[in-house]
Parts: sequence; structure tokens; C-alpha cells
Amino acid sequence: MTTASVGIAAGWPSGEQPVVVECDPAGGDLLGRYRLKTAPGLTSLAAAVRHRAGPGLIWQHTQLLPGGLPVVVGPTGADQARASLAQLTRSGAEGVRWAASRAGTVVIADCGRVDSDSPALKVMQDADVMLLLSRVRDDALAHVATQWHTASRWSRCPCFVLVGDGYPTAEVSRELDVEVMARIPEDQKGAAALGGRPGRRRSAPARSALGRSLAQIAELTASRAFAAVSDQQEQTTALRIRPVGEVSDPRTSWSELRR
Repeated sequence: MTTASVGIAAGWPSGEQPVVVECDPAGGDLLGRYRLKTAPGLTSLAAAVRHRAGPGLIWQHTQLLPGGLPVVVGPTGADQARASLAQLTRSGAEGVRWAASRAGTVVIADCGRVDSDSPALKVMQDADVMLLLSRVRDDALAHVATQWHTASRWSRCPCFVLVGDGYPTAEVSRELDVEVMARIPEDQKGAAALGGRPGRRRSAPARSALGRSLAQIAELTASRAFAAVSDQQEQTTALRIRPVGEVSDPRTSWSELRR
């Protein structure tokens, strides 16, 4: 959901600088959609991270969208995208997180359609919050029903977001036994504005129903990311001051990290 990634980054709370990184193993969309250059981008970032040139490296590999939002474009081809992701995640435990480690930087990683074999999985595991988006259709929800238990283990803070028209939110949440954090409305005009597509009347993306919804999701995500980081820091502190000889219960630690 590249449009959602761009909208969330554009609506991110002030005080931090968001950057969209295309980590979709199937290939990126931003290059063609906005007629950007092939480099710099994910491929050059992956090569640079291998040499560990320093934190904040990500900013040397961004381009700007028409509204000024910085992005790291992914290759359009799946083979090159997967190769870049494999190189990026092999370069060290921190991966994208290390490359963006500068105060105030927030990475919105578009990981595309994912599974346990995805080369983007390490990116999600390193993230403070994971947003799993699903259309409100029987086929899409069937995948969520069978895969949520596994997918929720990929992140310390997994969140479920519905997209478009269909079953009521409360019904989906009840049937799947999954909390729905938010719902993105069906808004073709808003999507066109966010996607940079021309129209007879170009409206500001933030004023569209889609833009407002994504800005709200950005606020929720920012608050949950802050809570996830705080919980992790508290857990780390608790483990460090544990008396010698007392063994940490791994089930308790895992539960606390997932809150």
C-alpha cells in the first residue's frame, strides 16, 4: 500500500522528520509514479550500508516528492528489489534502523505483501510498530484469519488496519478476534491526489477523506511507537537490575515486549 505509506508519512506529527523507504520485494512504485530517478535509492543505500559509512546514512539516498516528502525509492523489478533487500538486511542486525539512526528521523517502510519468507521480514522485526493492512473482502480477510497469529509475532507492536468498504469494523474485529486500530476509507480522488496523478482539479491531499484518515493513523502509530519504545526500555532496565541468580521467565519477557 504505497499510497498509505506516503499519506501516513505526510500526516506524521510535527517535530520529527519522516522518510518513506520502499522495501516491497515485488518492486517499488514511487519511481514510475512520480517519474523519479533510479538512483539514489534502496539499491545505493544497501550498497552503502554494507560499508557502514555512519548513522544517518539514509539521508544520502533520498529523493523528494513534489510536496517535499523524502523517499528512498525501490527498484521497479522484483529481482533487483529482493537482491537489494537481502543485501540491506545482511549488512548488520540494525539494517534500515541503523541507517536512519539520527535524532528525529522516522522511517515509514513500505514492505508490500509479506510472508514468513519475505526478504523484508527483518525490516518489520526491527520496527517499533507494524501496520498490517487488509481489504474488507472475504478473500483478504480469510488470509488474515489464518495468518494473523503468525504475523503478530513479527513485531513488538502489531496493529491491524482495514481498507475500504465492506463488513462493519466491529463485526470484523469480533469474527477475527483481532483489535482493529483504524479503517482507511475508499477515496479515489484522495488517492489520486496523494499519488500525484493529474486531474481536472488538484486538491491538497491533506484535505481529502483519505488524507485526514491517514493523518489520524499517523498520530495513532506515533503514540504506539512511543509506548513500544518505552516498554522495551523499561523491560531492558528491569532485566539489567535483576538480582544475581534469579532467572528471567522468557514468557513474561516476551509478553511484556509485545504490549
